[in-house]
Amino acid sequence: MTSFESVTLEVADLAAANSFYSTAFGLGTQVRLRASEAPTTGFRGFTMSLTVSQPATVKGLIDAALDAGASPLKPVAKSFWGYGGVVRAPDGTIWKVATSAKKDTGPATRQIDEIVLLLGAADVAASKRFYIDRGLAVAKSFGRKYVEFATPSSPVKLALYGRRALAKDAGVSPDGTGSHRLVFGSEAGPFTDPDGFAWETASETASL
Repeated sequence: MTSFESVTLEVADLAAANSFYSTAFGLGTQVRLRASEAPTTGFRGFTMSLTVSQPATVKGLIDAALDAGASPLKPVAKSFWGYGGVVRAPDGTIWKVATSAKKDTGPATRQIDEIVLLLGAADVAASKRFYIDRGLAVAKSFGRKYVEFATPSSPVKLALYGRRALAKDAGVSPDGTGSHRLVFGSEAGPFTDPDGFAWETASETASL
């Protein structure tokens, strides 16, 4: 079964991005960073989500991100599914912090239970077939709306969502051009998916 060894965000200022992610979310090696000047505008076609255990942790992480220089996209709020908020990091990456819990069960922590990468697909069914053909196994699938892949050895969970629906969920316009500034490292690579997301060989990504 195909999996991936790394997810790399390409950023204009590597030192600033390292400082932000350490301060805001306490991220270590789960998400890598590398310098890039590739032109990009608007929505990059993906979001990163941090799943946590309770509302107090959501608020703490969102507040830490804002204090570290992130821009608010959706304020922390309750919804029918739980509690969450969305920010844009200084490098342009959109981050959602959420929990399915509606009440706190203890003091706030900085514990992140899961990192989920949602790729915005123009045609979810077509992108699903593309990834299945390259060895990824499907864990969950809801028609043409949402697909989650089984990648148990990967540091980040991978899923597909419609591009317009993903942008709406993040609180941004779906319009965007240029580089996604996102690269997967996997022995299944190199290839580029139907929406332009790049996969490189894991050894090549690790050397950068």
